Amino acid sequence: MNAAAAPPLLEVSGVSKQFAGVKALDNVSLDVYAGEILGLLGENGAGKSTLLKILSGAQPPSSGTIRFAGEDYRPASPDEAKRAGIVTIYQELSLIPTLSVAENIFIGRAPVNRLGFLDWRRMREQARAHIARVGLTIDPDTPVSVLSVAEQQLVEIARALSIESRLIIMDEPTSALTESEVQKLLGIMDRLRSEGVAIMFVTHRLEEASTICDRMTVLRDGRVAGHLLREDGQPIPIPSIIEKMVGRAASELYARPTERHAAGAVRLSVRGLRTKRDPEAPHAIVLDGIDLDLRVGEILGVAGLVGSGRTELARAIFGADRIESGTIQLDGREIAPQSPADAIELGIGLVPEDRKHQAIFAMLGIRQNFSIAALDSYSNAIGLMTEKKEREALASYRKALSIRMASPEQAIEGLSGGNQQKVIMARWLTRNPKVLIVDEPTRGVDVGAKAEVHQILVELAAQGIAVMVISSELPEILAVSDRIVTMRKGRITGEMPASEATEEKLMALMALNQRQGEAA
Repeated sequence: MNAAAAPPLLEVSGVSKQFAGVKALDNVSLDVYAGEILGLLGENGAGKSTLLKILSGAQPPSSGTIRFAGEDYRPASPDEAKRAGIVTIYQELSLIPTLSVAENIFIGRAPVNRLGFLDWRRMREQARAHIARVGLTIDPDTPVSVLSVAEQQLVEIARALSIESRLIIMDEPTSALTESEVQKLLGIMDRLRSEGVAIMFVTHRLEEASTICDRMTVLRDGRVAGHLLREDGQPIPIPSIIEKMVGRAASELYARPTERHAAGAVRLSVRGLRTKRDPEAPHAIVLDGIDLDLRVGEILGVAGLVGSGRTELARAIFGADRIESGTIQLDGREIAPQSPADAIELGIGLVPEDRKHQAIFAMLGIRQNFSIAALDSYSNAIGLMTEKKEREALASYRKALSIRMASPEQAIEGLSGGNQQKVIMARWLTRNPKVLIVDEPTRGVDVGAKAEVHQILVELAAQGIAVMVISSELPEILAVSDRIVTMRKGRITGEMPASEATEEKLMALMALNQRQGEAA
C-alpha cells in the first residue's frame, strides 16, 4: 500500500489528451502504489478509456508526464508497455480460441530449447504454475474455446503474471461473469494485492469497486473529480462515489422519476407456464408453472438471483424458447408465439440483457439499427427503403429520448452504453408495442444515464404500454416498478406493490423455494 516511505509505482502528472479540438483528458493526475487496488471510475465519456490507452501504449498523451517504477514512462506501443511491466486486460478478451491455454499464455514468447525449437514440456510446466497462481486447475493443453468466460479471464491474468507485470489494468473484468465468478475473481485480485502486484480496476459496478478498492480516482468530463480512500477497513461508501461521478446526490438516481398513473386492465396474462428441458443443456433453468399478470400502463419488476429464470421468462413470452405447457393471453386472447417474429407481429418487444450480442448490429449505423424492427414502415410501394422516412422518425425519437449522437450514420458501437440502450428502445417504440420487456435496462450504462433510462420507462408506461422490467439491481427494481414479483429456480416466490417493498423483503423472497406461504 501507499506507506509514507514507499514512492508510487505509477505517477501520472497533469496528463491531457486532445482530439481535433476536443479535450478527452484535462490535466489528470493520479498515483498507484505497489500492492494496492486503485479504482478508476467515471461515467461513459469521462475519459477512462483514453487514459487506459495512454497507459497501455496505444496512444501518446498531448501533454503531461508519466513515471513508472521511478523512471520516465512513454511507451510507443502496447508491447513496450508490457516490457516495462504494465499489462492491460480489456473487457473484450484477446485470447485465440483455437490455441491451448499454454499457447495463449506464451504467445509470441514461447520458450525454446538449445536447438531453437519450441520447448513444449517447459511451456506446459510454466503455464501450469501460472494458472495455479490464479486458482485454475485445468490442463494447460485445454483449448481456450471450451473455457467459460470467467476461466478465460483468469487465463488473461495468468498471461499478465507470466511476463512479470507489476501493474495490471483490468477494464470491466466482471461485466460478463456470474455472481459466484465475480467473487472468485475478486478473491484472486485480493491475493495478487497481497503479493505486491498493483491493480487498476475500471468498472461500472460500484458495489464491487466499493468492496475491493483501497483507493479510487473518479473522472468526470475528462478531469479528476476527486479521490476517495478506504477508511478503517470499511468499504468506500457508494453514495460518495456516485456524487463524485455525476456531481449530484445518489438519492436522485434511484428516486421514483415521476408521479405514476393507475394501471389499467390486464394486458398480458401467463398461467401455468412451463418450458422444455434441453437434453443437451441439463443444467439450464426451466420455467416451472409461472403465473403472472401485466397490466396496461404498469411497470412490473421481476427480481431474482442469477439462475432464477428471469431471462428465461422473457424469452418464453417472446417466442425464443419452446413452451411445454401453460397459456399466454394478450388482451384476453390466447396466443402461442413460435418465434420472436410471431411475438413482434403480436405487439411484443424485447430489449435483451446482452445488448452487444443480441440487440445491436455493431458495424451498422444508428439509422439502420433504429429501423431494423420496422422495415415495412420505412419502405415505399415497391418495397424499397425510404431513407428520408427513417431519418425523420429517428430525429423525433432522438429528441424525445435525448439520444446523444453525431449523426444518424454514425456506427452504433461508437455510442455510450446509455445511448445504445435508448436507440434500442426507440427501435421498439416505432412499432407501438402493447408489451415491452426490458431485461437489465441499465447494464453497462453509466450511473448518470440510469436516471434517464428510468424516466423513459415510466413515460412509456404512462403512454399505455405494459412494461416488464427485469433487473439484478434491487434499487433499480424498487425505483421503476409499480409492482414486483420475485423468482427462484424457475418459479414465482412472491409478489407485492413496490410501495411496500424493501431490499430486505425482496431478498428474502428471492431466496425461497416456493411461493410465500407454501410448504417448502
